[in-house]
Amino acid sequence: MTKLVAKPATHSEGTRQVERWDHVSPAELAILETIFWSAGVSRAELAQHTEFSRSKANNAVASLLERGMLDETGPQASSGGRRAETLLLSRSLGYVAAIDLGATSLDVALMTPDLTVLAHHAEPADVGAGPGVILSRVREILRELRERCKVRREQIFAIGMGAPGPVEFGSGLLFAPPIMPGWEGFSIREYLGDEYRAPAYIDNDVNVMAMGELWRTHRRVPNLIVVKIGTGIGCGIVCNGMIYRGADGSAGDVGHICVDPNGLRCHCGNQGCVEVMAAAPAIARMGTEAARDGQSAMLAEVLASKGVITPEDVGNASRSGDTTANAIVKLAGTLIGQMLASAVNFFNPSQVLISGGVSRIGPLFLAAIRQSIYHRSLALSTRHLEIQYAPLGERAGIIGAGALALHETLRRRGRMP
Repeated sequence: MTKLVAKPATHSEGTRQVERWDHVSPAELAILETIFWSAGVSRAELAQHTEFSRSKANNAVASLLERGMLDETGPQASSGGRRAETLLLSRSLGYVAAIDLGATSLDVALMTPDLTVLAHHAEPADVGAGPGVILSRVREILRELRERCKVRREQIFAIGMGAPGPVEFGSGLLFAPPIMPGWEGFSIREYLGDEYRAPAYIDNDVNVMAMGELWRTHRRVPNLIVVKIGTGIGCGIVCNGMIYRGADGSAGDVGHICVDPNGLRCHCGNQGCVEVMAAAPAIARMGTEAARDGQSAMLAEVLASKGVITPEDVGNASRSGDTTANAIVKLAGTLIGQMLASAVNFFNPSQVLISGGVSRIGPLFLAAIRQSIYHRSLALSTRHLEIQYAPLGERAGIIGAGALALHETLRRRGRMP
């Protein structure tokens, strides 16, 4: 378990954030959203990004500054002449709660509107324990973070959360989550709403990671996919600068694409799904079999001392030159790359970002994914394709949860008269 890390809150207004949202014009919302995605811009840049006239952009900025919804920070680097002030979403708007729930982990953070993390806590968690146990712990952690930062409950104005299962985004409900017994139909929004009046937005954990990477690039990479490889395998799709969820929210559930019709039976009932053939449990299973069958002396030694083989053990053996471990890592990467080649041919993204606990078991794993994608994809679809580790790494989920909360707050306010 990690220790709570916090920075003291510095704003002094926090009580007016709710009323201020009720009087925001469409032009002002466009300014706020542009600043959010840009992570700070000047007035001149705002006019260019929004395609407003200079006077219209300046008037909107002046109104937002007067109401404390924007802050002017230090001047930008000079390009000759007077240096322009940088505009950011004001901390006096309140705070965002971000929650990243994985199959075996829980991250919770308190953030400012510009997604600066004020306090963060991470700990192991078993999602199979059910919503009552997990969400009760989420509320406890949020209280601890608020107390350390001296943040009142009413100062939380938006909540974002990622969950490791299929989510119907409109309702925020999980639908038949395979590794989350007891969660289907449970309203996370209502549970969190018992303590917070802030709206809560729930999405699949990989969509949330994709949102984090999209925010990191300031939407400059409008077509990309983020693949999370852990207990399961999922994919977040960014299309034209937006998360693509499909008709019912199940877009990106690539873990159940078949890579071997004669392969093992998956928990979904089908055979040869890439998840059952190449995710963390599969790598651990192949490593255990190799140790028991005498194929790897190194893994046999680990099994004898620990009683269990993990994907990390297989990765360590691979990096130490164990040929059997190398073969396991390469097979898993090849099968995942085979699945991703179909996605690349279909979607033609400019980036494929690899993430999740299994992603860093060794350089051979990423190399095998790359080789398989390039081998099975059309030349035009890989002409400008980058395949790399997700730059945000383990922070993608928590940053993405905060970005989801801010983006949806701005988007839904924009629908109001």
